[in-house]
Amino acid sequence: MAKDMEGEGHVGLAHKDYQDPPPAPFFDPAELRKWSFYRALIAEFVATLLFLYITILTVIGYNHQTDSTADLCNGVGILGIAWAFGGMIFVLVYCTAGISGGHINPAVTFGLFLARKVSLVRAVAYMVAQCLGAISGVGLVKGFQSSYYNRYKGGANTLSHGYSKGTGLGAEIIGTFLLVYTVFSATDPKRKARDSHVPVLAPLPIGFAVFMVHLATIPITGTGINPARSLGPAVIYNNQKAWDDQWIFWVGPFIGAAIAAIYHQYVLRAHAVKALGSFRSSTNL
Repeated sequence: MAKDMEGEGHVGLAHKDYQDPPPAPFFDPAELRKWSFYRALIAEFVATLLFLYITILTVIGYNHQTDSTADLCNGVGILGIAWAFGGMIFVLVYCTAGISGGHINPAVTFGLFLARKVSLVRAVAYMVAQCLGAISGVGLVKGFQSSYYNRYKGGANTLSHGYSKGTGLGAEIIGTFLLVYTVFSATDPKRKARDSHVPVLAPLPIGFAVFMVHLATIPITGTGINPARSLGPAVIYNNQKAWDDQWIFWVGPFIGAAIAAIYHQYVLRAHAVKALGSFRSSTNL
């Protein structure tokens, strides 16, 4: 009986043999005719709107608390701000993962596009929806708290005094690399095929990655790692300093996302080795 059960166990494991899903088409205009595509865009827009609304309110509230009391201990502090960003990502990824994938970040979308997880059409549409959602979310903050918003610099990302642009760019590259690397690892279809609990837990490490990066880089750049998060306050606050530093919060995250995609796909998952082996096999036929 024990042997029979052992044999059944091996058969059960055989059914879980993993096959890589096919890559997304590079350009797929057929998506434009599907309601699921537009539903995903709406989900990305609303999620990014909520993300910016809550997090920018937290930043402005902290600045107001510490400014009015001159006691840094009365506000939520950098720890609380980091929790706001990481916690919102955890909540929103959990809510939208089944609809749009829960990107909420153009850098994440760009990394997934490079890894052939989404098509060019979907990637561009997601980035537009995310940026519009970010601008709308910050616009709501200004609409509700106009005086505080302008007084406390609108939660805009700028390079802190005493840091060079190279330091700020490096912080954004490394921070985004950690985030996108976590996204790839947490959503790896091979892990999902092996462990049924992985899809449920995926938002947790992604949110924690955002939290940890904020703890490290808030003093340097205010932490971007999300071009939409940086664009929204820059558009609504419309300050010259925010615009002068804006390129850091686009170039850095996109470079970090590209490195993470290459590292995960071609080093950890060894797609380059597999492709080379397939090519050699075909030439020997």
